[in-house]
Amino acid sequence: MLFTADAWPGLADGSITLTFRTWTKPQARAGGRYRVAGMLLEATAVAQVRAGAITKAEARRAGATDVASLLARMRVTDPEQLVWRVTLKHLGADDRAVRRADAALDADAIAAIVAKLDRMDRRASVAWTRQTLRLIARYPAVVSTELARHAGKERMVFKVDVRKLKELGLTESLEVGYRLSPRGEAVLRSLPASD
Repeated sequence: MLFTADAWPGLADGSITLTFRTWTKPQARAGGRYRVAGMLLEATAVAQVRAGAITKAEARRAGATDVASLLARMRVTDPEQLVWRVTLKHLGADDRAVRRADAALDADAIAAIVAKLDRMDRRASVAWTRQTLRLIARYPAVVSTELARHAGKERMVFKVDVRKLKELGLTESLEVGYRLSPRGEAVLRSLPASD
């Protein structure tokens, strides 16, 4: 789920606990977790409601001053239009950020991560995880197009691979390119040079 930057403080401090969306079909589900601006949010309820049934209190919980401004922000003019009402709960920091910062890995934790890398490599036609980690370590903050060329992959394929490593907390996205996280550096140090 996307939110504008002006909503981030309210999401973080718990004053924004609702969002309304004009989706044609639901883009969130109850129990789903969503990463927004370094935070982890959970959708606790998702339902369709009539735009005209939104209350002033709900508009404030969605970060608007009143119902009219909320509807204007969504470009809704018909009170009978159905919109999606998503109740949100702030769970804390983005779990990937927490994992990235954790470089104090014991042998068991390293082995578990390496086992996940091995599974990813086995599912692919060509092993890629270690090569990608080494490329990012060697070329931090280099545009993904250049890294993909070094890896011999299409840019979008390369970016999908990097996202998989990011889920494990091993990489961080920069304004341009990527870098290894402290966790990623610890894992890479543990790998044999020939691996």
